[in-house]
Amino acid sequence: MNIIVSDEIKAVCPPFVGACVDAQVVNTPYSEALWQEIHQAEERFRSELTTESLKELPSIAATRAIYKKCGKDPSRYRPASEQLIRRMLQGKELYQIDTLVDLINLASITYGYSIGGFDADRFVGDTLTLGIGREGEPYEGIGRGPLNIAGLPVYRDTQGGVGTPTSDHERTKITLGTRHLVVLINGYDGNQERVVANAHFIQQLLQRYTQSDGGTVVVYR
Repeated sequence: MNIIVSDEIKAVCPPFVGACVDAQVVNTPYSEALWQEIHQAEERFRSELTTESLKELPSIAATRAIYKKCGKDPSRYRPASEQLIRRMLQGKELYQIDTLVDLINLASITYGYSIGGFDADRFVGDTLTLGIGREGEPYEGIGRGPLNIAGLPVYRDTQGGVGTPTSDHERTKITLGTRHLVVLINGYDGNQERVVANAHFIQQLLQRYTQSDGGTVVVYR
């Protein structure tokens, strides 16, 4: 995939840096070993964070700041990484979906970045462009139905939006049949070293819990 960061994103977030993990995979319904690792992360976060201090994590704080600059209330449309960690801090377990989605969620909570995971075979065209959602732009969030993405950062393929930091789109979601995985890590804090470390962590999880060599990583700005 070619990934373009639009001028409108660069205007509100000059230091933005992203990383793309592109891998061939075999998905499974559930991985007990993966969930043991997720439970360990849950225990760590509950001992270290509160729902208020969570907002101060650099990766989450930067994403919330971009929401405000783009015109979106980050407390109403929370970034996915914040949603996931808040859920754990409230004493709830993460949703169990399938191995690929579950490991991406683990990677998101570990580093605090909002991460998009996609079935790349469902993209239309070979280019994704990161821009800002417009009023009235149609978008169906996974498990959420129609979502107002005006003022949200959004990746679009030739057909339309496929991913925002709040929710990815139903059209390109990961399923048990997914064989070509693309994962996008959004570093609105501009910390390339940490974004790349997050990408490498995803590669390790893919090697550990799926039939994959971890694929390749490309950094984009």
